[in-house]
Amino acid sequence: MQASFFTLIFVIFLIVQFAIKTWLNVRQSRYVHAHADTVPATFREQISLQAHRKSAAYTLQNLRLSQFELLYENVILLVFTLMGGIDLITRGLNRLMLPGLLQGLCLILILFTLSYLLQIPFGWYKTFKLEEKFGFNRSTPALFIKDLLLQYLLSLLLGGLLVLGVLYLMQSTQLWWLWAWLFSLLFFSLMMYISPTLLMPLFNKFSPIQDGEVKSRIQALAQRCQFALNGIFVMDSSKRSAHGNAFFTGFGKNRRIVFFDTLLETLQPAEIESVMAHELGHFKHKHVLKRMLLMVLAAFLFFAVLGFVAKQTWFYAGLGVSPEQIAFYPYAHALILFALVVPIFTFWFTPLSSWMSRKDEFQADAFAAQHSDAQQLVAALLKLYEKNSGTLTSDPIYTAYYYSHPPAPERIAHLQAQMSA
Repeated sequence: MQASFFTLIFVIFLIVQFAIKTWLNVRQSRYVHAHADTVPATFREQISLQAHRKSAAYTLQNLRLSQFELLYENVILLVFTLMGGIDLITRGLNRLMLPGLLQGLCLILILFTLSYLLQIPFGWYKTFKLEEKFGFNRSTPALFIKDLLLQYLLSLLLGGLLVLGVLYLMQSTQLWWLWAWLFSLLFFSLMMYISPTLLMPLFNKFSPIQDGEVKSRIQALAQRCQFALNGIFVMDSSKRSAHGNAFFTGFGKNRRIVFFDTLLETLQPAEIESVMAHELGHFKHKHVLKRMLLMVLAAFLFFAVLGFVAKQTWFYAGLGVSPEQIAFYPYAHALILFALVVPIFTFWFTPLSSWMSRKDEFQADAFAAQHSDAQQLVAALLKLYEKNSGTLTSDPIYTAYYYSHPPAPERIAHLQAQMSA
């Protein structure tokens, strides 16, 4: 393949991806705006027109921000690749005459740092402008900066170790891509295991849930579902945001169930039990395990394709990096260029991933309806839609492409069907 031909393919995919995402954003914006003054019939008794309009306004402003961010990210990608950004950094590093492995690590860490810094304006605007405007932000500039620095240092340390290991394998073994895949799996498994006890507490406080009706209901539910509880924790999410949620994290003896304190403030004990039943549904249907297996397969394909393109001079030249500049140490360029451009080509799988996720959510809801009170889950969802300003009216095509959860009307209708069955 000629470098110029690969450049053409890359540019075409980039433009088409940008056009489709823009088209979807426009569709969603028009749909939400068109339905902003009418609460869907299913929700009129529970959701006020004022709350519905707030949700619509919140959704529309998020869409506008995401469109600017999309354009911004594509421009940065072009600057790094076809406009010579990576090539320029490589020329500077080559003058330092660093050992190959160290030079490769420096290149990746420099690009990571630049990317991280370039995303800060959007994070700041979303937190202190958009979220603040709609009453969700509870963070402070000092906490925001502290989080940024801590996230950056952790990413630099842990990501640096991962990259160093992969680069070492790339230069040391014949089937490096296979060993790099296995090494990455072990690394991420370790991160998942230690995250609940070592990493997540660096950002939030996790307290065992207090004795009372909520804890009693959850313990009884876990016993009915034959689920071994290793710990129920409350996270102080309210110091950053008013949004509420709940999730599983970790595995083995570090597996935890975590509730946002904002969720506990919003819902009644019976409603919390139903939310917990939904989360247990994911576990009982092995949704997390299935997703992990898909991620293992995706990582295998990532490294297998990387193993092929790393040997092709057209891959580097086609993305704006001079072959003579990478002759000294090409491994880091292969890794960083491939990681940058892969999302452009895998974007087409987004609807499939979204569909699978929505299917899992319906299954978890059905499990919750079977093992708890479906009406309580409906009530909990309605409260969370209102509290989080989730839109009740979404464009069908946008939903099919992006939504990991069923849209509100479908989800409520599905639960109501479970109640009448």
